[in-house]
Amino acid sequence: MKKLQIIGLIALSSMFLLFGCGKETETEPVLQPVETPTPVSENVQSEDAQPEATNAPQSDLPPREGMVRSRITNEWVDEEIANRRPVSIMIPNTKTASQYGISTADVLYECNVESSITRLMGIWENWDNLEKVGNIRSSRDYFMYWSFEWDAFHIHYGGPFYMDDLINRKDTEHINLNIDMSKTYHFRDIAKNDFDNAFTNSTLIKNYIDDADYSTSYRDNYSDEQHFLFASDQDPNMLTQYEDSIDAKVVDMSLAYPLTNCYFEYNDETGLYDRYQHLSGERGGPHIDIATNTQLTFKNLLIQNTYYEIRDEKGYLSFQCHDTTRDGWFFTNGRGIHVTWEKTADYSATRYYDDEGNEIKLNTGKTMICILEDGDTFTVDGKVIEAYNHK
Repeated sequence: MKKLQIIGLIALSSMFLLFGCGKETETEPVLQPVETPTPVSENVQSEDAQPEATNAPQSDLPPREGMVRSRITNEWVDEEIANRRPVSIMIPNTKTASQYGISTADVLYECNVESSITRLMGIWENWDNLEKVGNIRSSRDYFMYWSFEWDAFHIHYGGPFYMDDLINRKDTEHINLNIDMSKTYHFRDIAKNDFDNAFTNSTLIKNYIDDADYSTSYRDNYSDEQHFLFASDQDPNMLTQYEDSIDAKVVDMSLAYPLTNCYFEYNDETGLYDRYQHLSGERGGPHIDIATNTQLTFKNLLIQNTYYEIRDEKGYLSFQCHDTTRDGWFFTNGRGIHVTWEKTADYSATRYYDDEGNEIKLNTGKTMICILEDGDTFTVDGKVIEAYNHK
């Protein structure tokens, strides 16, 4: 069917033509202004956009033999990819960050690390075609707990000593590029500065996994774990079944992330949330993947208020990743609802529930997860959303 669609499109086209990083050698750079690339305008429908209605539903059938639904996005992926463990990669989010390949992440986390600086962690299910991904910076122990729940190989460039207990566990399988002094598994390349220039690629990741004798198969019992629940493509979750759902055209995280100042605008044409950043208070532009010059977009937004503490005088933070009935929000298709979340074990998924206690259904596509310090606020269409808990 997919081949017929491609042939039809070609024919039509022809007609029209006619917490201090004690183990990290790098230091956080001072934020400096940098010119934001202009996104390429492409007249191509997003993979996450819903196709036009046809006489018979087609999305329940795999595009070709050997494809299955992804547990991460619900998109059709090769069975080999679906059965292989993903990778999680730590990426800075300052003006000096050189972000390559970030738009291809299936799930993207954002959380404060210290001094209101946010850091990103992407989850890649298919990491076969990463030619240059990064730049890669240090991790934190709470990011590792979020990586655990995907059973991902955690790729980072060192981190503070608060991570030592997790790193030294026998079940922790990670790739610490800070101890890769010979640059066997990473490389330095053209970037915005000398701090943010450590990258890796698919070949080097595979080499490390082979050399470390890590298994790429999901661990025992994990393969049965359904991380997210998804609505069907024929019956997407519009959130209109909730009487208290709200319009959500602009979800602005500036109050919670005062340096990044990211926000999301709902695009009616694609059905996705486009991500923007106005770093250091400047009303900026699209959040761009330098590798492809494309803007980051998401089908689902999850906001997760989380208990936190300040660990030391340097401002390193600690977040309580394991918790029950904490506050949050879910946004998709231009609407939003209040949710609660829980995570009960290291390798268990974070679950999100509506106010009736039912696990929510995400829509097929990429997901952004914003971790907020408990009590922080954000705005939706200009209205401040206060954090609260439903017990």
